[in-house]
Amino acid sequence: MHRAAHQLLEGGGVFADPLAVRILGASPREIAGGAAADRTRGVMRLFIAVRTRFAEDALAKAVEGGVEQLVILGAGLDTFAYRSPFRESLRIFEVDHPATQEWKRHRLAEAGIAAPSWLTFAPVNFETQSLAQGLSAAGFDEGRQTFFTWLGVVPYLTEDAIFTTLRTIAGISGGARVVFDYSDPPESLSAEARAYYERRAAHVESLNEPWVSSFEPEELHGRLKALGFSEMEDLGPREIRRRYFPDAPGAARERGGHVLFAANRRQAMD
Repeated sequence: MHRAAHQLLEGGGVFADPLAVRILGASPREIAGGAAADRTRGVMRLFIAVRTRFAEDALAKAVEGGVEQLVILGAGLDTFAYRSPFRESLRIFEVDHPATQEWKRHRLAEAGIAAPSWLTFAPVNFETQSLAQGLSAAGFDEGRQTFFTWLGVVPYLTEDAIFTTLRTIAGISGGARVVFDYSDPPESLSAEARAYYERRAAHVESLNEPWVSSFEPEELHGRLKALGFSEMEDLGPREIRRRYFPDAPGAARERGGHVLFAANRRQAMD
């Protein structure tokens, strides 16, 4: 919904997605009206646009460097596979809970969006199956260079679940890169930023999807290095403002949401 609203309210200025409105099945007036009625949604909407833009820019560079597979973790209504400029040169796996994936396939059919030949759906129920098992069953080739996107998921998971997944990614024999987003700990935020965080946290908790994890950047970077990730780029609020909104008025927040790219040692050496 936020990605679609960005197309309508900001003209897709940060991140253009011609399928975002279509896949929702809601009218543009309904989408734009709901977003405009609550101004507090603007911060989240632009952050979501930024994290998607950052991930897809990093993916394009990775494909130039030899990446042949993309795994979209927690794919939801992600539309990249259906507008990929790389076509057959990039094999794409969408990983999600079987029920969520079935719902998406109904949405695609109703929207008239065809699944391309380079896409493989990989339903994974993490209560009974590991990521490695789910990918293997879908025909994933661990020996090929792979890019993982993991957007809008990490804050909802326990640290054990997060680092189990990151350990799997770091162990891909062909080399792997990953982009994911996370938040600074709420107690480290300014009063204004913490009030916004708490409003959003209360909202997602009311949907039975509470935010569980947050990280200090330095500690997170150290844990990623211990897993074998030797190349990293982490954009916090100041870096996001500098890169994507250089002319925005006012000072950037010191702390808040981050989007992070990491590559393991094998990939960094290639």
